[in-house]
Amino acid sequence: MSQPTGPLSGLRVLEFSGIGPGPHVAMLLADLGAEVVRIDRPGAVPSNPVVERARHRLALDLKSDAGKAAVRAAAASADVLIEGFRPGVMERLGLGPEELLAANPRLVYARMTGWGQEGPLAQAAGHDINYIAITGALSAVGKAGEPATPPQNLVGDFGGGSMYCAFGIMAALYEREKSGKGQVVDAAIVDGATSLMSFFFGVRHVPHLSTERGKGMLGGAAHFYRCFRCADGKEISLGSIEPQFYAEMLQRTGAPEALARGQMIPTNWDDYAEKLAALFLTKTQAEWCALLEGTDACFAPVLGIDEAREHPHMKARGAYVEHDGLWHTAPAPRFSRTPGAVRSSADDGADVVARWAEQS
Repeated sequence: MSQPTGPLSGLRVLEFSGIGPGPHVAMLLADLGAEVVRIDRPGAVPSNPVVERARHRLALDLKSDAGKAAVRAAAASADVLIEGFRPGVMERLGLGPEELLAANPRLVYARMTGWGQEGPLAQAAGHDINYIAITGALSAVGKAGEPATPPQNLVGDFGGGSMYCAFGIMAALYEREKSGKGQVVDAAIVDGATSLMSFFFGVRHVPHLSTERGKGMLGGAAHFYRCFRCADGKEISLGSIEPQFYAEMLQRTGAPEALARGQMIPTNWDDYAEKLAALFLTKTQAEWCALLEGTDACFAPVLGIDEAREHPHMKARGAYVEHDGLWHTAPAPRFSRTPGAVRSSADDGADVVARWAEQS
């Protein structure tokens, strides 16, 4: 594996294998230079080579005395531990935060769950769709009169889960610089998704920003903030909220003059949307891109992930990196002096842990 680079170079992270947000947290840290040792079950194979990149793998049987001892040894030299088991599992293994923090008081022990460490649902099984359902986030997504539409697992697992867990880890590391002490980070998807809804709690009395399904301006009800189908079956997106951007969109598309009046009157939105829908069906996506992309009309084509990789702006940004014969998403965010990098994984976790112990 190549030498880690990035602002987190030198950070030692112990990750317990899992799915969804936990591995994504570890990827974010590894991309920015952290040295991540991933504890896998014996015989396990990588299930996602992109999200599980840049790992030093170590296969351990956590039910065996030898496996537990190896984890304790690794945790004694680690800066961060990431686990995503149900509450109580690590304690029953004898690897809970009380024991590991006693041996390594500087350890930041990050716990990534859906429901959180306590509460009536803490022990229940669940997935992204369930976690965002009870936060109000899922209720706002979809068309009026139809069941809510799951936004993939972006809002819960990654938006409210891994991003908040990573933020919590970095906050705990910052505090450790002052106190010299680690602590437990309880990163629950229900907490993160609720935090994502903060904007809507603050604008509940603004009619245009309702979270009622199919009625909010940002939820697709407005004719100037939605997607439309083109002549070739592909789609484009509009976000022409501000009057000057809306006017430019109308002028460049040649929309009916009637649409210039009453942009922000919700009773106009359905009629105006029908007129725009008919208009956008007259040209292909590429033709609309030629007219609107790069202007202040607040426009972009709706692309699949393979198309996105080939878009000129994404290519110019270097948003995707080819590595080991696969396309990867590039590390984010970006740094002027200490850029992150996509790195390969290796089955050398035992060697890395041994080096940690020698250097401690």
